[in-house]
Amino acid sequence: MSQFFQVHPENPQLRLIKQAVEIIKAGGVVIYPTDSSYALGCHIGDKNAVERIRRLRQLDDKHNFTLVCRDLSQIGLFAKVDTGAFRLLKNHTPGPYTFILTATREVPRMLLHPKRRTIGLRVPGHPIAQALLSELGEPLMSVSLILPGETLPMSDPYEMRQLLEHQVDLIIDGGFGGLEASTVINLVDDEPQIIRVGCGDPAPFGEA
Repeated sequence: MSQFFQVHPENPQLRLIKQAVEIIKAGGVVIYPTDSSYALGCHIGDKNAVERIRRLRQLDDKHNFTLVCRDLSQIGLFAKVDTGAFRLLKNHTPGPYTFILTATREVPRMLLHPKRRTIGLRVPGHPIAQALLSELGEPLMSVSLILPGETLPMSDPYEMRQLLEHQVDLIIDGGFGGLEASTVINLVDDEPQIIRVGCGDPAPFGEA
């Protein structure tokens, strides 16, 4: 049975954030809000928690996981960022974008795309997500909370509780979530490539 924390979406209660981070560090799978939609998250190096998320989402090994980072300096530790990519990241983080970049050796192999060695990275602007990341001190391994067979992310924390309370360890209720996932931009090649249009405006990155 999962825990259910009601966290203020603009001024997160530090006591609850600290408890949430203890659950993450202990290998828990958590549902938390971002500035695009709700997401599933776990500790970056926890193989068991990653596999639980894979099963819940029914993901294959070609799915690009995302590292949700506190800021640009964390992104630089886990991905190779050239000058052009850095400029784009600086202008669009925090925000509802996920950037596909070539991973560094700091990224656990189980999170990488098996052939391309890429990883998704994002810096969310949501206060709850930022509070979790600040307290944790490292990125969260994350995927959007889109259930198998669905096209839209779940948005109602009480529905999440009803459906998923036996499959996750914590649900953070920060109010109703967005109905669109983040916009995904591939920055591996010279020209940015829009992979998925979500709630982030794709216009700065070219045509979708």
